[in-house]
Amino acid sequence: MPKHTLDPNKWVDKYADYLFNYAIVRVNDREIANDLVSETFLAGLNSKDNFLGKASERTWLISILKRKVIDYYRRINSQKGKAEVRINYSDDENTGEWLEEQVADDFDRSAEDEMENEELRLAILECLDEINPKHAAIFKMKTIDGADTEAVCNEFKITPSNLWVIIHRARTALAACLEKKWL
Repeated sequence: MPKHTLDPNKWVDKYADYLFNYAIVRVNDREIANDLVSETFLAGLNSKDNFLGKASERTWLISILKRKVIDYYRRINSQKGKAEVRINYSDDENTGEWLEEQVADDFDRSAEDEMENEELRLAILECLDEINPKHAAIFKMKTIDGADTEAVCNEFKITPSNLWVIIHRARTALAACLEKKWL
């Protein structure tokens, strides 16, 4: 296997479009995708001494970008469910402002919530039976079973970009079906 080398001076010309397309599919926001690509190039420059040459430049940069996308979602999801509550108080001895950070309680589910979740699960499964069978199988394997992209692509003999097109089509078909059956 040939030893690969890095040439950071050519990264933008050679890989910027590819990395941007990879990122935009995952974050669906041009500005964020551009930021992630920039962060990828910066991280690549900072860690170029760690590059072993076992993979191509593009593969190595994609692996950095994957981690940047994961970090992005971790960052935004860590903020979900939080609310800041400020209460002015005054008692016999003190006055001031009290601050509490509330985090959504996963255990605060009612029987109605559980029933609604089960109804949604059944509606999704029913809709999966109604969409294109290949799209449904790929969607189940990637999204529900959590298989990695390479495994799904190998199983169905498709490219990664084809995989994301199929996932998008499956989601669109599922949304249309759920709109009729569940909402």
